[in-house]
Amino acid sequence: MKYFNTAGPCFPDRHYMVPPEPRLPDARRLIAQGQYFVVHAPRQTGKTTALGALAVDLTAEGGYVALLISCEAARAVGDDYAAAEQIVLQGLREEAGNRRLPADLLPPDPWPTAPAGSALRAALRAWAEHCPRPLVVFFDEIDALRGQSLINVLSQLRDGFRNRPASFPASVVLCGLRDVRDYKAAAGGDPSRLGTSSPFNIKVASLRIGDFTFDQVAELYGQHTAATGQEFTPEATRRAFDYTQGQPWLVNALAREIVEEMRVAPSLPITADHVDEAKERLIVARATHLDSLVARLYEPRVRRVIEPLVAGTVPKADSTYNDDVSYVHDLGLVANRPLRVANSIYREVIVRVLSQRTEDIIEAEPRSFVLPGGRLDFPRLLREFAAFWKQHGEILVQREGYHEAACQLVLMGFLHRLVNGGGYIDREYGVGRGRIDLLIRWPYTDTAGEKAMQREALELKVWHPGGPDPLSLGLDQLDGYLDRLGLDTGTLVIFDRRPDAPPWDKRATFDIATTPQGRQVTLLRA
Repeated sequence: MKYFNTAGPCFPDRHYMVPPEPRLPDARRLIAQGQYFVVHAPRQTGKTTALGALAVDLTAEGGYVALLISCEAARAVGDDYAAAEQIVLQGLREEAGNRRLPADLLPPDPWPTAPAGSALRAALRAWAEHCPRPLVVFFDEIDALRGQSLINVLSQLRDGFRNRPASFPASVVLCGLRDVRDYKAAAGGDPSRLGTSSPFNIKVASLRIGDFTFDQVAELYGQHTAATGQEFTPEATRRAFDYTQGQPWLVNALAREIVEEMRVAPSLPITADHVDEAKERLIVARATHLDSLVARLYEPRVRRVIEPLVAGTVPKADSTYNDDVSYVHDLGLVANRPLRVANSIYREVIVRVLSQRTEDIIEAEPRSFVLPGGRLDFPRLLREFAAFWKQHGEILVQREGYHEAACQLVLMGFLHRLVNGGGYIDREYGVGRGRIDLLIRWPYTDTAGEKAMQREALELKVWHPGGPDPLSLGLDQLDGYLDRLGLDTGTLVIFDRRPDAPPWDKRATFDIATTPQGRQVTLLRA
């Protein structure tokens, strides 16, 4: 029986999958032109699946010998370029054998003798001259090669380029996490001065495999319905797309969590509530894919991009900022136009990871904030945060690596520790917003026995050194947020980051303020 795949390439006889080749519509044209090009995309978006399917089809159609090999094993040898090229050559031979190519299409055995540093070029030349069909080679995980090993492989491919197709592969495709312009850094160039030069300047194009469209998500989930009869309701499919923005691993992981881990009975339809639960379970479990992303949050290049997003500030752009944005975009963490975190699951994971220090020291019991009728005692929650801020705020802010967003991260960590498990926190943040909007959603049963949802809105602002008191602007922005939510009241939190701010034991004071539209709201100055 087929299943939703979250580990490794997809295979049509085992997995529900979106047709792979249409995700790279330009690849065949470039191969037919004899071009060398790059395919890049974040991890677990379907690069290997798409290229593997293309390689099989090209060979089966009789016009080429096309092979997909992985350079991953060469990661371990680092700068030992002689060892790296031998690993790559061994990968070519093994893949040719695995594909059971006819004898006249197989590579020479043994490879021709050549000095270290030129063995790959000599081998590809000998194979191309011997093979009756043009060669096409896909180098998957090319960015696993580092330093001198990467320079050596790229240089040999570049040197052989002019001899194609008679004496070198007709087309070469480099596939990895990053675009080729960033290979300069991986090969030992200064990542803060990438410029535009590249050790692979013969590439004609860089193709990026995009995320699934809504229609592709519906098609993927529809395959499960066709196979089992279990429907994904339209609301569930829409919710899954909204949470993931089509990121392939997340799309599959949500469905797998529902079908295999939550074990929703096949006789029942999969609903938006199931998707909500699955999303929370994935975030809490921090599966390998999510951990591999958040592990990069403290890389300087990543932090320069993510920190202003979380803080809502304008980034301190310089000549390298656009390179950093491109790098973080290639990692899949952000989307452009406007610059934002790529999807709501990543957005949630990022702030949870960054606020973990706060969560770890909270001793209060979450259920103690639930009133007898099942509602959340939100005023008490705010009072408890005020006391917590006076006691721990200064130390937590000083220790926070994301200094611009330190205050907001402390509050979000506090709320997450005491709200999640019984309720939900929706966060809105982004570059230049000047604020973070939070919505606490707390489900309960009303006096009539009906399901109801308590909603509490907060807006977080910072009083920066040298800047004006953000009270007036914050009240106006809170009005707009409450208008969108259809709420009559909310809370404005202003964190004071000025050097002459009141002592910490005098902060966290409450007041009532009136918004421009006449709403009475809670004001917490922290």
